[in-house]
Amino acid sequence: MRMWGLVGVWVLMNAGGYFIMGADKRRARKNLYRIEEKTLWMVAAFGGALGASVGMNHYRHKTKHPQFKYGFPVLAVMETAMFIYLLYKLSA
Repeated sequence: MRMWGLVGVWVLMNAGGYFIMGADKRRARKNLYRIEEKTLWMVAAFGGALGASVGMNHYRHKTKHPQFKYGFPVLAVMETAMFIYLLYKLSA
């Protein structure tokens, strides 16, 4: 049961990372108040890096900023490896 909870949290955080990149892109186009970069990084750091990376590329948002262009994918690989390791440990 704990394994499914972990999967659920991981899916929710990555969905959040994806949608927050889209929301910030829409706000940028409309010249509205933007989502802080600190918030984008916090979502990515707490499990949403894969979703944020996919959202960044899909919406073509923040792709010219090296800290996002390279940081999000590196963090996504690290988080995915940790997620797979934890799944393995919980299923054993």
